[in-house]
Amino acid sequence: CIIAMAREAQLVPGVCGVVPGSVHPAYTGIEAGLSATGDIFDAVARRAQTTVAVLSEGLDAYKAGQTGLLRLSWDNGDRTVLVNPELGGVTLGWNLVHTAQDELFAAIEGTAFHTRIILERMAEYGVCVDRVINAGGIPQKSEVLNQIYANVLNKPVLVPAGIPTSLGSGIFALLAAGAYKTIEEAQAAVCLPLRTVEPDPKSAAVYEQLYRHYRDVYFALGSRNAEPLTLGRVLPELRKIAAQARKAG
Repeated sequence: CIIAMAREAQLVPGVCGVVPGSVHPAYTGIEAGLSATGDIFDAVARRAQTTVAVLSEGLDAYKAGQTGLLRLSWDNGDRTVLVNPELGGVTLGWNLVHTAQDELFAAIEGTAFHTRIILERMAEYGVCVDRVINAGGIPQKSEVLNQIYANVLNKPVLVPAGIPTSLGSGIFALLAAGAYKTIEEAQAAVCLPLRTVEPDPKSAAVYEQLYRHYRDVYFALGSRNAEPLTLGRVLPELRKIAAQARKAG
């Protein structure tokens, strides 16, 4: 689930939830999301007859784009921005020596690329995103994911020191009970401290190249009415980027 806030916001095509006051009384809440992100990672591990935790061991040694795989996160359809449940998972670039660990790394990259698609759509319609907070449970378990997201989005990613699920509900309950006078006062008292993961410039530059291909494939394959697009360059570019990453490593 991706939730943003803006002082003013208009309807955003492909983003289903734009509701004034839904997150904070003074802001418009904008809600979007990826379908089944954690389940995608789990499915990769399950097919390899292992767990995500085991398969994640050693992922920190991977370089941006080194797998040569480009993986779209449509395993359970597309919630945002195509809003198309008919789609299925797509992975480009397979060869005979790829492993399940390669696919997991590419799946993390793919969900980060999809997140960027969503944030850019929001920005097109006046919702500027300056930073990202990675909440939920996965960011506390995977520093690799946090770094990839920072690199792909090329923005600071803030990670709470714990799982912040339901803290918002608690804040409004405390407000209703009169324990605090304002939302901000309650936030200062109960919200978890945050640490910041900064993007790595070299990895961000690699992901900038890959993202252009991801975006092309995303819209070309994701809509029945997509304009014709030449995609013959994608696979050779994936190989080239992977070779450069391995050489640099």
